Amino acid sequence: MAKTDITSYPKEKIKILFLENISDKAVKNFRGHGYVQVEKISKAMTEEELIKEIKDVHILGIRSKTLITKNVLAAAKKLQAIGCFCIGVNQVDLDEATKSGVAVFNAPYSNTRSVAELVIGAAIMLIRRIPDKNKAAHEGIWMKESQGSYELRGKTIGIIGYGNIGSQVSVLAEALGLKVIFYDVETKLPLGNAEDAKSLKTLLGKADIITLHVPDNSQTKNLLGKINLKHCKKGSILINYARGEVVDLGMLRKLILDGHIAGAAIDVFPVEPEKNGDRFRTPLQDCPNVLLTPHIGGSTEEAQQNIGEDVSLKLFNYLEKGITFGSQSIPALALPPQEGSHRILHIHNNVPGVLSEINTQLSKNKINILGQYLKTNEEIGYVVLDVDKQLSSRALQLLKEVKETIKVRMLY
Repeated sequence: MAKTDITSYPKEKIKILFLENISDKAVKNFRGHGYVQVEKISKAMTEEELIKEIKDVHILGIRSKTLITKNVLAAAKKLQAIGCFCIGVNQVDLDEATKSGVAVFNAPYSNTRSVAELVIGAAIMLIRRIPDKNKAAHEGIWMKESQGSYELRGKTIGIIGYGNIGSQVSVLAEALGLKVIFYDVETKLPLGNAEDAKSLKTLLGKADIITLHVPDNSQTKNLLGKINLKHCKKGSILINYARGEVVDLGMLRKLILDGHIAGAAIDVFPVEPEKNGDRFRTPLQDCPNVLLTPHIGGSTEEAQQNIGEDVSLKLFNYLEKGITFGSQSIPALALPPQEGSHRILHIHNNVPGVLSEINTQLSKNKINILGQYLKTNEEIGYVVLDVDKQLSSRALQLLKEVKETIKVRMLY
């Protein structure tokens, strides 16, 4: 394999900022790879704070509380990539990141097991009405009874959203003797003996336990609102470890108090406190047989370590090899190192003629291209060029002058 010492920008000059108490695994990984300017801050930052801090930052690591807005990206003149050390990327203005040529990475699979296990645990607690018995015991009341308590075995669990987490719940649920049905807007291959419910209404009418695993978008907002919640089977329990806007909590409260829904476990809310210790209100407080948790579905030591490892690797691959697999903003591209060359990364607006101009300029200046790779999406194009070492500095300057260029970087 070719030696790939970074010649354009030494590692010791690359500034990395981690916010929101990102796993120490990520910090150790970067320092172990020779990056010395790694700063870790335990809290999120406001837009104003981040605008001040980000001007010299090359790599930014965040979780779910820090919002990366258009104004933040405009101030981030040196920013190469954002690592979202979490499942989603809703907190990042992806359109603006794409236009700015900033690669955005996340970890969509790393906390799957943590969430799936907690869903099963919540189902057991609710179907046995443990929240009520626990509350009574803390108040000094003995509440030993079997009425309204059931086993999971033989019951039907309905999984709304059969993606990474939903399918993992499916496997665990079937192992415990549950019948599994699911509903997804996309056609999905069932695992084990799971069955496609074909419609949301069908699933709600059949499921003893309903669990949500859907993204946050316009189609899922109030997915279980006033109409759909009424379709739930009488005596069913509802678990939402997906997104806070998916369930109408006011309507859910009414159906729980009316006895139509037997209980609920909610981990995500439409409005959540910014930090630990802040006051928190929800319509479900003081409802019977309800488990409320502070958005901790994926908050295990194992999940955080996995996320730290996963996102770190993606950032390393982009910084040191130009690989963009896993990016939500830059087209996915992976390539081997080229012997005897320097590698240049070119991000540009996706309009006709850019690649032709790149090749024309290099050819006119007698710069030999040893390897070239192009990938595009609707907004931008991403070109990786391996050029002759002796002429790489000239090539870099020429590429900066190409019309529609967004960002150019000499990799090694």
